[in-house]
Amino acid sequence: MADEIKSLEGLEAVAGEVAEAQGDAPVQAEIVIDREPVKDELGRSYATGKRKDAVARVWIKPGSGKVTVNGREQNKYFARPVLQMILAQPFGITNTEGQFDVFATVKGGGLSGQAGAVKHGISKALQLFDPQLRPALKAAGFLTRDSRVVERKKYGKAKARKSFQFSKR
Repeated sequence: MADEIKSLEGLEAVAGEVAEAQGDAPVQAEIVIDREPVKDELGRSYATGKRKDAVARVWIKPGSGKVTVNGREQNKYFARPVLQMILAQPFGITNTEGQFDVFATVKGGGLSGQAGAVKHGISKALQLFDPQLRPALKAAGFLTRDSRVVERKKYGKAKARKSFQFSKR
């Protein structure tokens, strides 16, 4: 430790000398992942979406924007406008409204969980159909499975955490 380096400029100078001595040029590598579209023989992309206890199997293909859930139209199956808005979010983020037909089958959970599961499945299928849509969907958080589920009931309790009323006497 004869010569101590006490400044950032000094450190950069020494690093440059070491690189020249070894014959290395400072190279910054960019990792670019080139994703291929994943489609079946009918031109559809498939993905599975999950939310709470609901599991949705979702197929998307280019079309007029028709959404079918369990064999029924979107506004018949999800009657509440909030649930319909949840299904439309992935298309709104990627500016692809009315460009894809969606066919989904959902099992388990309630309507809210099922809507979240279909949204998750649509998002995953969109990024498989067109990998350039992935950054927008990832930034919006639509590709992440929401793992929050209902906490189980414990013995000796009224619900998961609620206790029975305490009586001193």
